Amino acid sequence: MNKLLCVLMGAYFGVLLVKSEVASWFRIQKMFRFEEAHMFLIIGSAIVVGAISLLLIKKLGLKTIDGQAIDPKGKSFQKGTIIGGVLFGVGWSITGACPGPIYAQIGSGEFLAISTFTGVFVGAFAYAWMKPRLPR
Repeated sequence: MNKLLCVLMGAYFGVLLVKSEVASWFRIQKMFRFEEAHMFLIIGSAIVVGAISLLLIKKLGLKTIDGQAIDPKGKSFQKGTIIGGVLFGVGWSITGACPGPIYAQIGSGEFLAISTFTGVFVGAFAYAWMKPRLPR
């Protein structure tokens, strides 16, 4: 039953991405060209909701399903963060998708998104292979 609920929630989220045009290549391109604020407003609202959620989690002392305390840890800065962010942004601007909307694009019939999915898949495996060899 839990798996069915997860599939239904994922399908709903995919429909939401498509209907809000977050998975639209044209909207992504307009964002990166600073032609409209649609995506910036959606991203900004997600940041506000996330910040409020973190504040409530800390304030109310909420716990996970397993009863463990939720304590998000900060990450230390490293130059790889900048390099990875730039690569992510370039890939996002070229393909019109970050990892989440790829599935929504494929599900809505944009089959060129399969090439984006393949690129993400290959990139993730390349990083996993290279990670032990990267300087710390």
